[in-house]
Amino acid sequence: MLDPSLVTQVLDAALRTGGDFAEVFVEDARSSSARLDDGRVEEVTSGRSRGAGIRVVVGDTTGFAHTADLSPRGLLAAAEAASAVARRGGGSTTTALASRPEPHADVLVLPETVSKAAKVELLTRADAAARAAGGGIRQVTATYADSRRRIMIANSDGLMTGDDQVKSRFAVQAVASGDTGLQTGRESQGLGRGFEFFDDFDVEEAGRAAATRALTKLRARPAPSGTLPVVIKSGGGGVLFHEACGHGLEADLVGKRASVFAGRLGELVASPLVTLVDDGTMRSEWGTYAVDDEGHPAARNVLIQDGVLTDYMYDFLRARSESRPVSTNGRRQSYRHLPMVRMTNTFLVNGTEDPEEIIRQTPHGVYVAQLGGGQVNTTTGDFVFGMTEAYLIEDGAITEPLRDANLIGNGPEVLTLIDVVGNDFAMGPPGTCGKDGQGVPVGDGQPTLRVQAMTIGGTAA
Repeated sequence: MLDPSLVTQVLDAALRTGGDFAEVFVEDARSSSARLDDGRVEEVTSGRSRGAGIRVVVGDTTGFAHTADLSPRGLLAAAEAASAVARRGGGSTTTALASRPEPHADVLVLPETVSKAAKVELLTRADAAARAAGGGIRQVTATYADSRRRIMIANSDGLMTGDDQVKSRFAVQAVASGDTGLQTGRESQGLGRGFEFFDDFDVEEAGRAAATRALTKLRARPAPSGTLPVVIKSGGGGVLFHEACGHGLEADLVGKRASVFAGRLGELVASPLVTLVDDGTMRSEWGTYAVDDEGHPAARNVLIQDGVLTDYMYDFLRARSESRPVSTNGRRQSYRHLPMVRMTNTFLVNGTEDPEEIIRQTPHGVYVAQLGGGQVNTTTGDFVFGMTEAYLIEDGAITEPLRDANLIGNGPEVLTLIDVVGNDFAMGPPGTCGKDGQGVPVGDGQPTLRVQAMTIGGTAA
């Protein structure tokens, strides 16, 4: 994306007045999307962003500047600006860059080569399938999105590398109307693949699934209130662990003592059935990449092993300051942002139990098929999550659907109360994780599992 000799000049300029470390991050990002609402194409957009961020570190001080001007003059000016923020005195450093590997994109059909008409046609097929699911469907919204992000990272340690990240995503939301008012169902999926993703992903089935959820909820009863056993369907509750404990295992929050898991390495923090992993190498998953946004190859990091807290997630500078190996969790939203510690694909590994047997062994409780958004306090671990698809469990069987309600609890406590883990691991729908004003793509998942007791914020007596 940039000539290596120019990158060397920029790094030299960044360190000319003194510095411990300098980095150039270059990004060329393209995206397109389309939205069909009530049978009409409401929006077709495309965009491109290209620029570079330059970071200079002097001791504990970091200087950062970004520019959309990738000319030698623009890059050198940004390097001098970043250096001025971090400057500590004279001295110079000469960089010796390694050879630059070719960025890699494991895709067959780049979405940017596909016509807008072909993308819109997917939306109309999903819309028709959703409306055909039942006369109660009143509104259907279908969205398509794709992106391609090419990055190049070079630093004064001699690293020069890059990545080519392609993603495709599709979602359908259906609204049904009946005696209980309006009810909503949703289905979404996305992978790090090109347009060939739609050879395997059935957009019509997605439309039917969203509509069926909405129609089913028309006969839903109010959710119970109080403390009950909760069974969470495979792939449907990974966001709970992403939010309720994943953020608390990010080393920047741990270092600020803003995590309930701070200072607990080596301790039993969860049920022995729980092994929690963050893995940026999972093929084609939403949070997968070849290198992180500091240029280090993606890795699989076991955070909790058989209930014992074994590690935290680190970015490069924090790992270096603590003299530990980097976990390659340095991520940024764009070239305009500094990297920070972020999750990739975070999940609970498989257990051994038959998921149907888990339900049979639960005399009374709630079966959560799909969780929505939530909030968590990383310092205490307290959380609230919405249940967007849930059912009552009676006499060991799934019975009536429940209206939307909240799951309320504490992350560390929930980890200790997991008493059965199924053998049907699945990843959930793609997500965007927000932290300190930055959003990055993430994945999460889990097998079917049971929590002995959770608080349901329902309205039934």
